[in-house]
Parts: sequence; C-alpha cells; structure tokens
Amino acid sequence: MRLGIAKFAIPFFLPMPIMTGGMGHVTIGLRKNIRDEDDVMRLTKTAAMLSFAMLFFLGIGQSWSAQERGTQPSDVLSLTGNVTNVQGKGVKDVKVSVFVDGKEVHLADELVTHDGGSFHCKVALPGGTLPSGKVEAGFSKTAYKTSDRVILDHVLLDRKDGKGNAYYVKQVEHVLQRAISPTFWLASLILLGVYVVIAFELLHRTLAALMGAAMILTISYTVGTFYPEYHILSFEDAAAAIDINVIWLLMAMMIIVGVMKKTGVFQWLALKCFEVSKGNIYALSAVLMFITGATSAFLDNVTTMLLMTPVTIEISKALRLNPLSLMLPEAFASNVGGTATIIGDPPNVMIGSYAKLTFMDFVDNLAVICLIGLAVSILYYIWYFKKDYKKAVVGDVAEMTKTLREEYKITDPRLLTISLIVLGLTVLLFVFHGPLHMEVSVAALMGAGVLLVLSRVDIVQMLEKEIEWPTLIFFMMLFIVVAGAEESGLIQVIADWVRDMSGGSLVVAVALILWVSAIASAFIDNIPFTATMLPLVASLNQTMPGAESGILWWALALGACLGGNGTMIGASANIVTVGIAESLGYPVSFMQYMKIAWWPMMITVALSTGWLIFVMM
Repeated sequence: MRLGIAKFAIPFFLPMPIMTGGMGHVTIGLRKNIRDEDDVMRLTKTAAMLSFAMLFFLGIGQSWSAQERGTQPSDVLSLTGNVTNVQGKGVKDVKVSVFVDGKEVHLADELVTHDGGSFHCKVALPGGTLPSGKVEAGFSKTAYKTSDRVILDHVLLDRKDGKGNAYYVKQVEHVLQRAISPTFWLASLILLGVYVVIAFELLHRTLAALMGAAMILTISYTVGTFYPEYHILSFEDAAAAIDINVIWLLMAMMIIVGVMKKTGVFQWLALKCFEVSKGNIYALSAVLMFITGATSAFLDNVTTMLLMTPVTIEISKALRLNPLSLMLPEAFASNVGGTATIIGDPPNVMIGSYAKLTFMDFVDNLAVICLIGLAVSILYYIWYFKKDYKKAVVGDVAEMTKTLREEYKITDPRLLTISLIVLGLTVLLFVFHGPLHMEVSVAALMGAGVLLVLSRVDIVQMLEKEIEWPTLIFFMMLFIVVAGAEESGLIQVIADWVRDMSGGSLVVAVALILWVSAIASAFIDNIPFTATMLPLVASLNQTMPGAESGILWWALALGACLGGNGTMIGASANIVTVGIAESLGYPVSFMQYMKIAWWPMMITVALSTGWLIFVMM
C-alpha cells in the first residue's frame, strides 16, 4: 500500500522544488505549452495539494502497519522473590538470571537483590510462550555456591487481553549456600593479622585496624575489579558497617563527661567513695566495682565507664595508686552488670528486639547470675591486685579525709545542677528509647548539644581535649574489618558449626551457644556475631524439644556479653577504658589486658553454664 502511494506521488512531488526554486520561473521539466504566470501558479498549487495527500496517506499507512504489528501478542512475566543464607538472613547483590525453555532471557538491566535479599522484575516473552514454557531462575554471588536452576512451576495468569497475557510467579524463596572462596581466606587472614599485630604491639591498635580496613578495600577495588572472586567488601558496605550509633554515643557521652568534669563533681564522688570505704583499699575497690556494675544495668556500659573513669583517676591520684588496678576491674564489672538488663549491653538490645523479650524478662532470668558473677569478680580482682593495693599511701584516714574534703569540692554548683538535669533527661530517654523507636545515640547527642549551649563551653576546645579520637577511629576501622569477615562467611561458618555440633541435644546446644559466643565475642565484635546467631537460635527454639522456654536466648546473651570481657577489643567499654588510660600515660598492651581479664571471664562463663543447665533447665 505504501509503495503504491509513493509511486503515485513521485511524478507530482519531484517538480515541486524545481518550480519553486527560481522565483516562479520555469526552468526544466515543464511542458512547453505552459507560458504565462497563471498556469505556473495553478500547477504549483496542484503539486502542493498532491504532496499533502501523499504525506497524509503515508501517515495512515504507517499507523495501520503499527497496529498490525501490535496485534501480535506478547506475554509478560512478573517475578518477585527473596534470597537468604542458611541462617535466614537476606543476601543482597545476588545476580538473578531468568531462563525460558533452557535459554537465558536478555534483561534490559542486570537483576540483583536489594537489601534484605528481595528482588522484583518483569520479563517480556513472545506470545504463546507461557504458561507451557519451562521457566527457571538462577542465583549467583561471590563467596556463595552457584545454585542449580530453580524451576518456577507455578506460573499463574494475572490478566488476559488482546494485547498479550500477564503472568506472575508466587513469591520465590531461595537459600544460598556459602562457599569457601578466596575472599574467605583473605578476610580471615586480614582479621587474624590485625589481632596478631595488636596482641604483640607491632603497631598501635588504631593503626593496625586502619591498615586492615584499607587492605580489605584496596584488594576489593584492585584485584577484585578484574576477578570478582577477590572482591571482599564494597565501599558502600564498608560505610554501612560502621555503627554510627556506637560512634555518636561515645562522642556525645565524652562531651557530657567533659563538661561535668569542670564542676568538680568527680573529685567529690571520689571523696564519698573513700569515706564509705573508710580508707580500706580492698573495700574501696569492691565499692567501685559494685557501683559500676549496678549503674551499667541501667546505663549502657560505655557510658558508665565514661562517668566512672574520672572518679577512679582522682582516687588513684590521692592514694598514689596505679589507676589501672581500679579501672580495669571496673570495666569488667560494667560488662557483667550490663548483662542483667535489655538496655545494659548492645547484644541484649538486639536479642530483646528480635525475640520480643521485655525488660523484666531479662531481669527475671539474668539478674541473679549476673549478681553472682559480679560478687565472684570482685573477690577475684581484690586477690589479683592485692600487691598493688598494698602500695597505696593511705596514712591517717581521718586526716586524709579532712584533706580530701578541703581539696575535692564542687567548684561550679550552677553548672553541676544544669549538668545533672541534662544527664537525668538523657538517661530517661535511654530507658524509653525502645518504645520511642529511637537510637540511644540520639538521646546522647541531644543531651550533649543542650549541655554545650547552656554551659557555654568552647566546643572547639572540648572536641580537641575531651574526645578520644584514636578510640573512635579504632572502632570505625574495626567495624570494617569484621564486616569483611562476615561478608566472606567466616562468622557464618562458626554459626553453622554450632548448629551441626548440637546434634539435637538441648544441653549441648546451650553449652555450645554459650561458650562459642563467649570465645568468639572475646576476639570478634559481639554485635555482628550476635546478629548472625539470632536466626540460628530462633530456628533451634522451634525445632529442639525443651528450647521453647527461651533458654537459648539467655545462653546467647550471657556468652556474647560476658565473653567480651576476655580481651581489650571484646567490648566497647574495654576499648574506651584502655583509651583513657593510655591518654593519661598508662598504656595497656593486648596481652597484658588478656592476662588480667581472661581467667575471670572464663570463671563467669563457667558459672553461667551451671546456672543455665542446673537451675533454668
């Protein structure tokens, strides 16, 4: 049809530019009998009308052709699904491929899973392909085994019309199995290397963690760019691995404590602790540990250590005592006391949220064993540091008390009143952060900001002198190193081993979860480890006889929280305490800290084992 119109129009169309191109003069291609201007104008109008008709019919022809092509039906298939690992945790960045009758379907954009492991796409297929065609999906990602194709045998009709049929597949659920890939060995070696460097003091711990994080990212974006099996961690995932809640909480509480130091309140508290102990250094150590442990049950243990450390330093100065003999036992006590409640330690917050446990659930099940563990820890450290305590210069207790009263006074009552009000409101927000769905760092930042405004303290000076930047940077870099180990499958391998070794025995499962969590949390940050263990424990609670009581949750809480006491990097409170001590000229090595804390950690975990098996089962 279009060719016929074109042939008909060409003889009239071709003369048009010829006749209009020379000021109305006829030059070529005209019949000789055209002589005057009127004939020229009539012929021009005729050619223009015929050209317009030609364009009109061409448009109609093309429209008809398009309609004819559109009548050929095409099928559209909607795919929605979720990809998880064996623990039930969503896996992102998994490549999803679609196959129809054995041939891969070309997609306009590469289909990968999002955060949480979900994916969705629409695939256009030739008409008549569905529902009889064999539809399959394939899943692949570095550090995971490439799975066999999954047959999608429930293709359902969603809509049918003249333009084609729309089909959909019910939610696709697929589980990926871990593979021991090059990234597994690289991430594991880097993590181990960081710990070895810290343990033998070959580099400062902050520099060691920074180098570990830098190596993970550098390998991922050099070798990993050309060979995906060597890509450990993306820059976006590294940034997301840094727990900003922890960093902001630490920074804000350092500011609050820094402002409160200007009031003399910590010196005054040191005096009161000395008065209560009546000059007995052993009693003084017990009082400080008990206060620290009790406070940590209602504040997070990092905040507690930031508040208690200045008090301890002032007491140590007055007694000419090495502050480490009081500070390190306090850090231990903060972790033991924080285990008793849902808000005392980050792993408890995660467990309570995941398992829908309340504040009183934790108190009813963990408070007694934590109190026992705190009492045993106090006795242990009094024995361990007895030689240091004997070196304390006490002298005349009454005279020293009088001297301390004159020296340690509240220097700014107004600022102290403001600080206590702001701190009280901040603690109140800590207690209710769960119902408010608010991170604890938000409360701390608000408190720090309000206190800086009301106190009119120089914020630049505060940021320079009161914030332990090396400690914060160490946290951030360590988060990245641990994230590399988690992404490559190291932590999941440990979790799988616990599940397989339990063999259906509740007693074995309790002991394994408790001890593996404790040992792992001493060397690996307990936050990502707890996150990995949560789905595993939930699964065991449903499938293992007797586990419905929730005893495995308490095993995980005790193991993750108490195990963090084992090394200086096992818990946030330990790192903060060591950082403050180092800034005052009292550095603590990795091995020195482990020598002081490892065995009491083992004792408290052993006590917890007996409590869970013989009391709670």
